Amino acid sequence: MIITDAQFISSFPDYKQCPKPVIPEYAFIGRSNVGKSSLLNMLTDRKKLAKVSSTPGKTQTINHFKINKSFFITDLPGYGYAKVSKTSRELFSGMIADYLLHRENLMCVFVLIDSRLPLQQVDDEFMKWLGEKEIPFAIVFTKIDKLSTGQIQKNYETFERQMLKWWEVMPHVFFTSAEKKSGGDEIIGYMQENNAAFVLPPK
Repeated sequence: MIITDAQFISSFPDYKQCPKPVIPEYAFIGRSNVGKSSLLNMLTDRKKLAKVSSTPGKTQTINHFKINKSFFITDLPGYGYAKVSKTSRELFSGMIADYLLHRENLMCVFVLIDSRLPLQQVDDEFMKWLGEKEIPFAIVFTKIDKLSTGQIQKNYETFERQMLKWWEVMPHVFFTSAEKKSGGDEIIGYMQENNAAFVLPPK
């Protein structure tokens, strides 16, 4: 699949205001400053579709993009950034949780992980929550251009060992670099496979 059309729809503070769930949807989320906006721009081959900010915690709403007029991508607020006020953190987590639990057309949550870091507690806890709620997710390692091939492999093996202490099998894993424009085709292909399995939610 080639992305030929990508349109920003709107930003929503509540999942109930989101577009009707009549086409597949994919959410992207991760710790603040993990490179989410850069990844979305790479996937869609648009330089400014998602706003890239040097200020972590910038995304504070559910941002919807319509892709090829056939499915949605959502850019969710980042989590785990200390400079966002406690009140805001509670609002975001409530908003994110409500969206993930109730968005009927959600096919997969792509959880972005900084490939340079060991498994962070906040990422670990979030993925466990997804598992407990039976919300399908995949892992996207970002910024692999910052590491050598050997470092990527070593970091991933350590990450996998930690994950398999709790999980029976690993979820789908993708390795990406927005800088080098790598890994995007695999994610797009995965979304295309899931699109084929989409069933309209009951009214």
